[in-house]
Amino acid sequence: MIDLHTHTNISDGTDSPSELIQKAIDAGLEIIAITDHDSTAGIAEAITKIKSQSSNIKLAPGAEISCQTEHGTSVHILGLLFDLENIQLQNAMANTRENRIGRMEKILARLRGAGINYRMLFLDASDQALVQRFESTRRPHPLQGNGRIVDGIIKERVRLEEFRADADQVIDTSNLNVHQLEKRINEFFKRDGASGVRINVLSFGYKYGIPVDSDLVLDCRFIPNPHWVPELRPKTGQTPEVSSYVLSQDGVSETISNYSALLKKMSAGYLREGKKYITLAVGCTGGKHRSVAIAEELAKQLSGKSSDFEIEAHAVHRDVGRE
Repeated sequence: MIDLHTHTNISDGTDSPSELIQKAIDAGLEIIAITDHDSTAGIAEAITKIKSQSSNIKLAPGAEISCQTEHGTSVHILGLLFDLENIQLQNAMANTRENRIGRMEKILARLRGAGINYRMLFLDASDQALVQRFESTRRPHPLQGNGRIVDGIIKERVRLEEFRADADQVIDTSNLNVHQLEKRINEFFKRDGASGVRINVLSFGYKYGIPVDSDLVLDCRFIPNPHWVPELRPKTGQTPEVSSYVLSQDGVSETISNYSALLKKMSAGYLREGKKYITLAVGCTGGKHRSVAIAEELAKQLSGKSSDFEIEAHAVHRDVGRE
């Protein structure tokens, strides 16, 4: 048996070169080709692994090389058994890896030039969360080179800075599971062409950090904390008992009403400037009681018709259940 087209975690595979070789040996392959996208960086590790196993498996060095026809059509060519030391080829593949951001910019420019209205959703995460994800999947960061994963993350942030700034909405995925992320993405895309503003009212706990995707932040720590009321401590701001306690405190009703009115006026300006998606972060100490109750009430008061446009607001609770 042979397999002449495989990928490692050097590009978009899931296994390291060593792990891939071990699986190939276990499967009884006689020949395997490692063909990562525009890179031969995993070949040396694969060769070392084969030698350490005293295996008869044969390695065919290669790469899946990104090319363009004379008419600009993108094609991928599977290259095998070429000279790995060829400077021109290695430089060409390095340029391809470096120019992927430029290709994205050209694609967006072509969409704008064709009069196509698009919306951009940018998924972000903290450095710590990204490092954990790379380590859990045993992937190197494509930009880290001989440095650390965090070095690659820093370089990536610089390259994507303009895309993040131009995005219609940024979602911080650091503390989201796949189901929560799916919900946020569905909420973003579900109303194509709607004339209105969508507001994510996101409760959070300051001890876990301010959400990086927030456009506005409302601090609820001026309200007495239900945490110190024994019968309310185990409950959340979504329960009637805690909600009633929080909303009945002095100044809270007026704060919510005034802030809601202010945000409705701001939303009209956001809409004129082409910003249809707003994340309002509402914070308290732990993100369990006050911020949750306030977020729920704000979402109710913000939703509906406001002058000549519609506001759709919904509450999302980032830190409930983390304590």
